[in-house]
Amino acid sequence: MENTFRERNQKRYSIFRRIYDISMSLLFLGVGLAVFFIEKLGMDLVFTAEPVYRNLFGSICLLYGAFRLYRGIKQEY
Repeated sequence: MENTFRERNQKRYSIFRRIYDISMSLLFLGVGLAVFFIEKLGMDLVFTAEPVYRNLFGSICLLYGAFRLYRGIKQEY
């Protein structure tokens, strides 16, 4: 009985973690893309950093989002 309880908890944790990783990856990928296309979206007055820093921040967001997506798909917890 205790094994089934642990297995159910482990399965719930795995599902929750996968949903969390994929949703966070979509959030970071969206932020990264928005930062790259900030001028075309007309939001350049909101985020007034230098283009070098914007590109650096956008790249970091895209890389981290891709890592979270990879981790969510691979699902090794």
